[in-house]
Amino acid sequence: MSQINAPENPVAAHRGLIVRGFLLGERLDTRGFEQKLALATTPLTLRVGRKGYAVLFRYGVVVLFDVSAEEEAHYLADITHLVSDPLAEPGREQAHIDVVPGSSEHVDPDGTIILAELTPERMQVVADVLAKDMLLEHFEIRVAAVFDRVEPLAARLKRHGSRNFKIKELLSQIGDVLLTQHRMVGRAEVLEKPEALWNLPELEGLFGRLEREYEIRERSRALDHKLEVIGDTAETLLDLVHTSRSLRVEWYIVFLIVFEIVLSLWEKLF
Repeated sequence: MSQINAPENPVAAHRGLIVRGFLLGERLDTRGFEQKLALATTPLTLRVGRKGYAVLFRYGVVVLFDVSAEEEAHYLADITHLVSDPLAEPGREQAHIDVVPGSSEHVDPDGTIILAELTPERMQVVADVLAKDMLLEHFEIRVAAVFDRVEPLAARLKRHGSRNFKIKELLSQIGDVLLTQHRMVGRAEVLEKPEALWNLPELEGLFGRLEREYEIRERSRALDHKLEVIGDTAETLLDLVHTSRSLRVEWYIVFLIVFEIVLSLWEKLF
């Protein structure tokens, strides 16, 4: 369970701030940070620069709150060595927060997130949803690419039957599907609630509104369905290829048996 330490000077005045999220790579080694300086530990929440904060996720995401462009560049450069398998083009997401003391916490029609105060727990909830949004976008692009490769295979099956497929090509498609499914489950459990809600159940409403705003559950279900379709298609094509090859082998065996019978009769007759 997350250990929360309140900021020394909690924000009480009405103000706006920018939140930026970055999907940097496959993993982020958060053990390299001094835990004693953390505002929270699950996920790790730290101060950055003069007035900003960072929420770091082990599955390769960093979310920065109220950090200037210069501080942001320095901070991302400083943690580069902690990123495993960095992405060639990091994923990015941005949101605007208005801190309005005493207000009901919600998401405005223009996408602005309204918070009653800026606390570590609230930052964790916002960061959790932004991180999942970036992950889903990353997987959506990967799955779309796999879908584009599988679709021509199905079209080829319709035109030519199952004789023109290469097992290596089909296995590659199945491998892509399995790897994407593994990363979706292993890197971040998209439908899991953040740890901060264990400490402050009253933030459930804020989390639910953010989750609906970014359509986290709907997109996750759509991704699961696409992965299932791609996997079923690739496995069906692979079964057809195996069946075709097995049938060919059976015909070879029949031919050899017939040849041996003919050869035996030839020896007996002549």
